[in-house]
Amino acid sequence: MKTLLTGFALAAAFTLTAPAAVRADDNETNDRLKESAVVLQEIMSVPDKGIPRDLFEKASCVVVVPGLKKGAFIVGAKYGRGFFSCRTGSGWSAPAGVRVEGGSFGFQIGGSETDVVMLVMNDRGVDRLLSSKFTLGGDASVAAGPIGRTATAQTDAKMTAEILSWSRSRGVFAGIALDGATLREDDEANREMYGTEMKNRRIVKDGKVTPPAAAAAFLAELAKY
Repeated sequence: MKTLLTGFALAAAFTLTAPAAVRADDNETNDRLKESAVVLQEIMSVPDKGIPRDLFEKASCVVVVPGLKKGAFIVGAKYGRGFFSCRTGSGWSAPAGVRVEGGSFGFQIGGSETDVVMLVMNDRGVDRLLSSKFTLGGDASVAAGPIGRTATAQTDAKMTAEILSWSRSRGVFAGIALDGATLREDDEANREMYGTEMKNRRIVKDGKVTPPAAAAAFLAELAKY
C-alpha cells in the first residue's frame, strides 16, 4: 500500500511540474526574440525598399517590435512588446525588453499585424531609451524614417531626430513618426530572459550580461550592420 501511495505522489508531482517545464522551453519571450530577427532580416534584405544602410550603420540602438495586433488599437490597450540592443565597444549589447503603448499608426492602423523598427540615432535618444518610460514626440524627438539604399538625399529634419521609425503592415513598409507612443521597460520579458530582475540600463551598459540563447539570431542580424 505504501508503495502504491508513493507512486501516486510521484505521478502527481510530475503532473504539477511538467507544465512549468514546457512553459520554460517554449515561452512567448523567446518567440518574440526569434520573430524580431526575422523582421530585421526581411526588411534589410530588400535594399531599395528597406531602411537605408548608412542610417543603420550610424544608429546607436535598434528597437524591434514584431507583430502588433489590430485588436489592441481598438481597445487602446498595451499593443506592442519587443526588444532593443545598443552598440558597445565590441559589438551589440544583450537585448532588453520594451513595451509600446498608445500612439497612432495612421493608415497602417487597418493592418491585421504591424511590425515596427526604430533606430536611435544619438546619445540623447539612448538616454531616453534607457529610462523607465518616455514618450515619442514629447520627451524624445521622432521622425518617419526614409526608405531606400541611402539617406544622403533626405531632409535635415529627419537626420536630426533622436529616433527614426518605420512600420510594416500587409507587406507595405513605410516611415512613420509614431507621435504619442510611449515606450517603457518590459520587466516581465527581462525576468524571463535573464532569470532575475534586470533593468534595461544594466543590461545594455553593464557589458557583462550574457544574452539568452534565443537572442542569437537577433544579435546575428544586427552584427551584419
